[in-house]
Amino acid sequence: RDSLVHFPAPCVIIDKEKTIVWFNKLFESKVYSEDPYGEKLDLIMNIDLNKAFETDGCQICVNKRYYLAKAVRTDVRNELTMVYFNDITEYTELRYDAYQSHNSVIIIVIDNYDELMSDVRESEKAHAAVEIEKLMESFLEGTNAIAKKVSDDRFYVFMEERYLARKIENRFRILEAARQIRIGGRANVTLSIGVGREGKGLEECEKLAKQALELCQGRGGDQAAYRENGEFRFFGGVSSGSDNNNRVKIRIFAETLLEIIKPGSIESIGNYRADADEAQGFRRVLIMGHRFGDLDSVGSATGLCCALRKIVSECYVVVDKTKNLATSLIDYIEENEITNYYITPSQGLERLDSDTLVIVVDTHNPELVESKDIIERAKNIVVIDHHRRMVKGIEPLIAQCLEPGASSAAELVTEIIEMWGDRTSIDAHAAEALLSGIMLDTKYFVMKTGVTTFETAAYLKKMGADTIVVKQMFANSIDTYHEKSKIINSAEIYRKCALARADGSFSNVRIAASQAADEMLGITGVCASFVMYQQGETINISARSMGKYNVQVIMEALGGGGHLTMAAAQIKTDLDSAKKMLTDAVDEYIRSI
Repeated sequence: RDSLVHFPAPCVIIDKEKTIVWFNKLFESKVYSEDPYGEKLDLIMNIDLNKAFETDGCQICVNKRYYLAKAVRTDVRNELTMVYFNDITEYTELRYDAYQSHNSVIIIVIDNYDELMSDVRESEKAHAAVEIEKLMESFLEGTNAIAKKVSDDRFYVFMEERYLARKIENRFRILEAARQIRIGGRANVTLSIGVGREGKGLEECEKLAKQALELCQGRGGDQAAYRENGEFRFFGGVSSGSDNNNRVKIRIFAETLLEIIKPGSIESIGNYRADADEAQGFRRVLIMGHRFGDLDSVGSATGLCCALRKIVSECYVVVDKTKNLATSLIDYIEENEITNYYITPSQGLERLDSDTLVIVVDTHNPELVESKDIIERAKNIVVIDHHRRMVKGIEPLIAQCLEPGASSAAELVTEIIEMWGDRTSIDAHAAEALLSGIMLDTKYFVMKTGVTTFETAAYLKKMGADTIVVKQMFANSIDTYHEKSKIINSAEIYRKCALARADGSFSNVRIAASQAADEMLGITGVCASFVMYQQGETINISARSMGKYNVQVIMEALGGGGHLTMAAAQIKTDLDSAKKMLTDAVDEYIRSI
């Protein structure tokens, strides 16, 4: 008993009901000033007694002091337990201060700087430079951070965690401030911000910042990203980004792809990794899009297949005709005596070997490809996609072309074919397939349409594409029109979003749902539209916007993805729960912008 009275740390003894039956003076003077006798220990303080029995003990905070509580049994019947408290306040505060003082690396890049500054008067360039410098000064105000301008469009910032946490809490207001800067009265400045904060040192933080920056730029810019607990988090992504592709980047990719398939066809322009013999290249190419392929997915694959058949021995489009939204295109191609273009996923799997290159178009999500089996077994994969970069895409890859500035995968494929020049060509039917993809994703040259979009359409017209034939590929049955009308009639407005439900049992529900989502954007005051329908145990959501709301971000919150103006998600739940999850995601998105 004397040893307990003179125990050098606050301690108590509790019974099996966690009631305090004894305590020493140190506990009363330092931990709990009131008479604790008869009180429940876990009621007067936030303590996990099960954890207190563990080797590491349980850390608690009482009266602004930190203690490490540890528990031991005091009698053979295990009815009494002694809990003692080591004061670790100084250690905790030192550790917290060290964490708050940890330096993070922030890389800030001005999106499309060269494009912004082209054809701008020198005085306007100077004014823009001053505004950008003021923006950076405002970003650093109230911190002890330092910034280094490494080029006209790139800044490095070194900032302590205590100040970075405020920037994250404020959702990087610098993004919105940058959008207020106009250059030459015609274009707003947008930023891509990569943050590295979990590294053990500055070198590792820089690597993390570069990874985050690459993701931001792959998703179209105008956003900030950082990694927390192994997952990337994003802010911003409000603007549509540039509608112009990086033609130099696409040219290099086009030449790389041709060199991968047929080494020696051009001069070597870079390193790549492939299992096929470099002297032989690849004898066979399999091209696939996403599940339930649409005119862009199947059309871009068809156009690329036509071009590659003049380069390799075998080239096929892997497509499941029974689960497809582009049957009109497939039927048209096959009716015109173009045979053996399309094979089933099982047939593609049979043809897959080390001498086969797999090209995925219109998606880079491994969960959405036409055949997961082919992707899992393929050793040589190339991706061509126009959707904003996902954190977890298909890998490993030999090469990839992710260009969110493109209107469609068909536009990208057309540019690649055009870059190949006289080394290959496409016929009129393939040109029509590509044009149908562009027309689908641009909504007849309205959405996400840039100068390059019209240039590629002109090239396809030159290759013999008949716009009347393409228009006929969009024809619907009378039943689909009726179903689309029902969906629109069911719409309700929630925070400038049109929400509607579709009948999942309808055979062409995917077509009706996507078209209804498109048409609901014509409702006055609607910034985004969502159509939900159930198939089996899965709720499918088709999302559209005119660009003011980023539906990709909203769908990502539900496990989906896509593009700023067009996205989708699949949730294993019921319709009512899906609607609640959707409205919660909309609420969170609106709070973030």
